[in-house]
Amino acid sequence: MNTNYLENNHLVLVGKVASEKRYSHEIYGEKFYIFNLEVVRLSSTVDIIPITVSERLLTSINLELGTMLRVEGQFRSYNNYENEKNKLILTVFAKEIKAVDLEQSKDEVSNEVKLVGYICKKPIYRQTPFGREIADILLAVNRAYNKSDYIPCIAWGRNARFCENMEVGTEVSLTGRVQSRIYEKKHEDGTVEERVAYEVSIASLEIVNKEEAEVNEMNGTTEEVV
Repeated sequence: MNTNYLENNHLVLVGKVASEKRYSHEIYGEKFYIFNLEVVRLSSTVDIIPITVSERLLTSINLELGTMLRVEGQFRSYNNYENEKNKLILTVFAKEIKAVDLEQSKDEVSNEVKLVGYICKKPIYRQTPFGREIADILLAVNRAYNKSDYIPCIAWGRNARFCENMEVGTEVSLTGRVQSRIYEKKHEDGTVEERVAYEVSIASLEIVNKEEAEVNEMNGTTEEVV
């Protein structure tokens, strides 16, 4: 069965440009740039999400600070080797980008990501001092050309308990939002560095039943997993 990578990893963000674009890299003569998008939650908390975009998509887009945009694409990861250490870098890879006005933005889903992937590390379940249940998950999402994106996800409450005993290799489908989080990294010399982490906050999650999907496919009744 062919894999639809846009269904495995699909994201929509609506927010305003929060930084100047900066050069990222070039592949086969095509230049890519990064800029930050400010996305506001219903709680009024602001997430600052990095967007990677091809120069091809910027020919008719104004990236001035404060411009409202709708970005459709995928949440991706890549490894950055620096000082002999491997660091996982996360970014939104834009497939489509367009300007929206303030009234349009109110009718749009401002932050939604849908992922289908595999648990690639034993989930870490814990409780906060206030009794809130949390589970940290690392999800491997297949990409074209035998590549995978490794996406940190966080589940809460009932979803956290559901994830606690999941085995490595379990295929799951989830919906959530991309969020940014500031934390402090303490170095061996005692200095403290402020960093930003990006993750998917899970709203809904389910195990993908492979056997049932294969039977449905044979019967011509395959359902889309979202």
